[in-house]
Amino acid sequence: MSAIVADAIPVADQRAYRMMSIDIVRGLVILIMALDHVRDFTMAGSLQDPISDPSTGPLLFFTRWITHFCAPTFVFLAGTSAGLMARRKSPADLARFLLVRGLWLLAIEVLVISTAYSFAPMGIAELGGRTFVGLQVIWAIGASMIVLAGAQYLGAGLCLAIGCAIIFGHNLLDYVWPAASSTGVTGPPWVVLHARQLYNVGPFTIYFSYPLLPWIGVMLVGYASAGLFKGPSQRRNQRLTRIGIGLVIAFVLLRALDIYGDPHPWHVNPNSIAATVMSFLATTKYPPSLLYLLMTLGPAAIVCGFAERMGSGVKNVLTTYGRAPLAFYVAHFYLIHATTILVGTAQGFSAEQFFTLYRFYPKGYGVPLAGVYLIWIAVVVALYPFCRWVTSVKARRTDWWLSYV
Repeated sequence: MSAIVADAIPVADQRAYRMMSIDIVRGLVILIMALDHVRDFTMAGSLQDPISDPSTGPLLFFTRWITHFCAPTFVFLAGTSAGLMARRKSPADLARFLLVRGLWLLAIEVLVISTAYSFAPMGIAELGGRTFVGLQVIWAIGASMIVLAGAQYLGAGLCLAIGCAIIFGHNLLDYVWPAASSTGVTGPPWVVLHARQLYNVGPFTIYFSYPLLPWIGVMLVGYASAGLFKGPSQRRNQRLTRIGIGLVIAFVLLRALDIYGDPHPWHVNPNSIAATVMSFLATTKYPPSLLYLLMTLGPAAIVCGFAERMGSGVKNVLTTYGRAPLAFYVAHFYLIHATTILVGTAQGFSAEQFFTLYRFYPKGYGVPLAGVYLIWIAVVVALYPFCRWVTSVKARRTDWWLSYV
């Protein structure tokens, strides 16, 4: 990793809407995101969400918790980037771009990323031979972009009002909305707006992992917040830092009161400060609660305010990853799954046992948490040359299709 930092050279990008601080933050969170996926695929006895397990130790808890910052930041900055594009595109052109990109992302999620999860596009035995289709953060971004394609005609002010109303108000649905499902016992399709659902439809098992409604709110607020990034960098960074601190304070106060904003209350453990802190931070991601979003978007805004003050080497490395987020996202799933097969065969299992979802991997497979971190570093380093190449192509050329990569 130190060699990468030393060799990093900034590449000027010709796209007017590119902003280094946004690319730095996006690059940082995409690297953190990879840690969570490596843990999913390679950790012995890994739970999908160890935060929900009261017996989880602090190191595993924070390994999962730190990755909570990724999805909200991705969705928010996708909206912000759209808002910056509005300065040089007409509403009609922006709507066309958002609609096409949203549909493109949905196609990538269904056809490419779902296959990376299973390596079994023709069907998974544990699912009765059905093909798995997982709708996760790329689905949330793509579907929210499609909504934004129409909503941006309302103007930034109304987008902000609607987005804030969704973010601050959707937890009112917690006690009246149909429950989440991961067992095939599902509600009608509209339930996916606020709860995880699993549907068996013909030859497909479709898992709506990211309930859509709150993410639409985050996208709309991100779009309306593009104005924060205009003007002199010093003023922009001060505003972002102050807003971020305000969001963090709001999270601490609301979480301490424990009256509204998350369906899961926290508890004081008289025998363990660590357990108390973990309970306090264990907010709900599916769907993202108000407190979850305050907890994650606040620090993200602070980091964005300080991003351009990082050392040049680190800053340029993160910018490289941040300017090729979709390429990294797709490639890292295939690389992690391929690594899973290598680890599994080295442990005496057959390669065929890993052509399925990680929740069906054979018992006894996996590495300890330290091994997860080593594999994560290897994946990040291995993908740097690829991301640098993608970034350089996008920087040198302005072909329309590169906006969709």
